[in-house]
Amino acid sequence: MDNKIFATALGITEPWFIENLSFDAEKQLLSVHIDFNKGSRFSCPEVAGDHPLYDSRIKRYRHLNFFQHECYLEVRVPRVKLPDGHIVLIDPPWAGKLSGFTLLFEALILALCQQMTFAGVAQLVGLSWHRVHAICTRYVDLALAQADFTELKRIAIDETSRHRGQDYITVVADADARKVIFVDEGHGSGTIANFATELLLHGSGPDRIESACIDMSPAYIRGVTDYLPNAKITFDKFHIIANASTALDRMRVIEQRTDASLKVKGLRWALLRDRNNLNPQQRADLDTLVIEVVSKRTARAWVYREQLRAILNRKQIHVVRRMLHQWCTNVNRSRVEPMKKVAAMIRGHMEGIVQMARSRQTNGFIEALNGLFQAAKRKARGYGRLITMRTVLFLIAGKLNFAKINPHAA
Repeated sequence: MDNKIFATALGITEPWFIENLSFDAEKQLLSVHIDFNKGSRFSCPEVAGDHPLYDSRIKRYRHLNFFQHECYLEVRVPRVKLPDGHIVLIDPPWAGKLSGFTLLFEALILALCQQMTFAGVAQLVGLSWHRVHAICTRYVDLALAQADFTELKRIAIDETSRHRGQDYITVVADADARKVIFVDEGHGSGTIANFATELLLHGSGPDRIESACIDMSPAYIRGVTDYLPNAKITFDKFHIIANASTALDRMRVIEQRTDASLKVKGLRWALLRDRNNLNPQQRADLDTLVIEVVSKRTARAWVYREQLRAILNRKQIHVVRRMLHQWCTNVNRSRVEPMKKVAAMIRGHMEGIVQMARSRQTNGFIEALNGLFQAAKRKARGYGRLITMRTVLFLIAGKLNFAKINPHAA
């Protein structure tokens, strides 16, 4: 009766059966011994038909815990002889994609790693960090191999740091599905060339990409121009606003050297954050400063930044172009020197900025992802390696279909 209950719970069907169970109370270990019926024949995925037994091997698979006890399946696995004389090992239907685990156990690892660090999951399930990492990497690789890019038209490209210093990786996302589809080392034009090659492996091609949202990196501009010939470039508006905010803060630093009123505690963050997100005191301090827009260059810089934000939120492409030209003219006539660099940047990239009014694309999705990833990276070791970072990025934001590989995986 015990064997029948466990066979039903584990989904074990003919020709497989549970031979016996053994439990080690001291080690808190349950072992389920599984065999197959005498005279059974087995199918091989590569060769049609059922094939006779040649011999067998004992293999051990880690399964889901039985209450608080670790559970292993001790399985007599058949080797069959194919018509051409080759001897092939036949994995049981519950065997996972990494040797030594069941599909259910691997599905659990995947689910946990999408919410926790590898180190945390390893400690929870009693595995090494490297085994947890290997399971996740294996599933990411298998799922990516089946990814279909035939409907991909619009992409977003950004960079994220591997660790401290100028060491980056490039992340490409499907702008419509809002998911990561490609990760590569570096942040040069060569990464775009590698992405173009990757497209050919997934039912698409470089000429089928219609729009690419990037920052103003010359390398990315060159890469998109050279390797995605039909893609219209959209410059990310958040990148533009970030540059304006940097200029605003620079103006504050310069002016406060001669104006003590700008040394109010918390004023910097009041200037840089969205006014709607400020507390009452910060909002009051900001309003007091902005009233002095005529006499304080920092106040004028804040007004310019907010005007730029309003312009970039408009949808009429000709209106946006005209207003940006006027904004640049106004800035260049002012004495807000740091903001003049932003005006020069805008004039030098005008068409890509104006294109945003038509495409409405931004890299906000990847920027949010970058924050999540950097937070995760601080909690666990090993993320400096490209293969680990790639795996984590796809687990967090790849929206991969693991159910095609493992029916138990979400």
